[in-house]
Amino acid sequence: MEKLNVGILLFDDVEVLDFAGPFEVFSRTRLEAGVESRRSEDTAPFHVFTVARSPETVVATGGLRVTPHCDFAGAPHIDLLVVSGGFGTRRLLDDEPTLEWIRRVAESARKTTSVCTGSLLLARAGLLQGRRATTHWGALDVLRGIDPTITVVRDRRVVVDEIVTSAGVSAGIDMAFAVVEETFGREVAEETARYIDYPRSPI
Repeated sequence: MEKLNVGILLFDDVEVLDFAGPFEVFSRTRLEAGVESRRSEDTAPFHVFTVARSPETVVATGGLRVTPHCDFAGAPHIDLLVVSGGFGTRRLLDDEPTLEWIRRVAESARKTTSVCTGSLLLARAGLLQGRRATTHWGALDVLRGIDPTITVVRDRRVVVDEIVTSAGVSAGIDMAFAVVEETFGREVAEETARYIDYPRSPI
């Protein structure tokens, strides 16, 4: 079975649940229901991996150390890009290599998504011009300040306007399930949510 490559961006001071939540959802999705299907990759529709600017260990919020699967140069083609958020996004707003990588990957990806303040990076990269988008509640005005053409949505956990953005931290799980449902149907999304014991929220 051909799998969709899910690349999740990491960086220092990335919020842990921003990347771990979507990683859990996409990596546990199966097209065959049941616990036993999770013991193999046979019916897994996604191949999920983390990407960072360099292969060195990333220090996430809380001091969690994470080794990315690959760096920008060594990353395979990405079908679904997940731009994580966290305090580290502020340092990357003027980091042209990271912004250029996001632009390049988004250009060829089937879908581009963000969690929390990852949308600030999408905005700085020019990918949210004229679109509806959201972010963590504490950064809604920052998002609008980066690009006044963005219609900032303040009351939704997930906003879809070709690019999929989500609100703070745990909303990345809802975003991932929205993508699973759009791609493989509601039944697959609901069964995956049941497997990880997650009560899906209205988005």
